[in-house]
Amino acid sequence: MDMTTESIQPRSAWNLFIKGAIAMMPLSIAVLPWGILAGSYALDSGLSPLQGQALSAIMFAGSAQLVSIGMFSAGAGLLSLLITIVFITSRHLLYSMSMRDRISPLPLRWRVVLGFLLTDELFAVMNQREQKAFNRWYALGAGLSFYLIWNLATLAGLIAGHMIPDLNSLGLDFAIAATFIAIVIPQVTSLPVFVTVFVALLMSIVLNAFQVEGSLVIASLCAMVAGYTTDRCRGGC
Repeated sequence: MDMTTESIQPRSAWNLFIKGAIAMMPLSIAVLPWGILAGSYALDSGLSPLQGQALSAIMFAGSAQLVSIGMFSAGAGLLSLLITIVFITSRHLLYSMSMRDRISPLPLRWRVVLGFLLTDELFAVMNQREQKAFNRWYALGAGLSFYLIWNLATLAGLIAGHMIPDLNSLGLDFAIAATFIAIVIPQVTSLPVFVTVFVALLMSIVLNAFQVEGSLVIASLCAMVAGYTTDRCRGGC
């Protein structure tokens, strides 16, 4: 029976929910320092504890949160904040397009909830499963457990920000790189993907070494072109 469209028993739904939460657990643990950093950084930037927690509860986007907090503390306007956040989170449009065939048959309430919970981490976990194996309860367990842990980590950062001086100087920002490394490595399963990752890594290092403005965007574009070219040439240039 295809559990993508068919109804399932409550017990089976709960079991799938728990399996999704367990599958997400390694990434949830890896993101803990990042969430703590987001909470403490919010306090250091002049936000109240309620505002800092609300960012994680409503925006729920780690990199966008850190950038928006930095722009807020620098006195950036609302329009600049919104435009920046749109660009930073635009990759989620690609995620949603990739998962459209699996999500679109679901009722509106499911599409809204899973759309809100869609993160880099949830996409990575769901992308490891075959399309025919997609299940809404599994996705909900993975996404909701990550959401709860991210918000708990933010709360811990807000509390620790009052108790531990210079918390942001402890190197917690390395968790950002570590999380994305953990997401990317399992996806390197073909030559085009390997070339894409390698070119992105090489170009970002070289461009940053020469202090080229927009190095991240340039490296990303070069990596996409390299991966696409490799894929085309592998089938015959």
